[in-house]
Amino acid sequence: MISSRNLLLAIAAACFAMLGAGMYIQHVVGLLPCPLCVIQRYLFLGIAAGCLLGAFMDRPKLGAGLGLLSALGGVGVAVKHLYVLAHPGLSCGIDPLETSLNKIFTAEYLPFMFQADGLCEDATEPFFGMPIPQWALVWFVIYSLALIWVLARRRK
Repeated sequence: MISSRNLLLAIAAACFAMLGAGMYIQHVVGLLPCPLCVIQRYLFLGIAAGCLLGAFMDRPKLGAGLGLLSALGGVGVAVKHLYVLAHPGLSCGIDPLETSLNKIFTAEYLPFMFQADGLCEDATEPFFGMPIPQWALVWFVIYSLALIWVLARRRK
């Protein structure tokens, strides 16, 4: 059976892979991230940070709990993003959310990753058969279930 530490490390690695996929989509495919995409990037980073904290501090339940909070937040943001895509005319483009996100220090020092310049409606193009927000939702749900499993299991 897989240990909690190994599972947390695997989840963290998968989150970093998701961030890498986002960088690929942004810089190679040319699809700019919208404010909701950037929030999802922060949440993937939050999951990874929580999992790494739990794995390396030998406190798997603490790390899983922190990661789970980010994963559940990610589920909510991804559902909101899919709602925007399903209702043309709604936008999360140039608005106060984008302006405030672009003023966070991470967006100022790492604009290649955290600057929101795109429109939410542009995320409809399928990436391996599904829109990007739908992929994010699938992964947030998978991470949530895995982290709930870490929280529910007995420590051996």
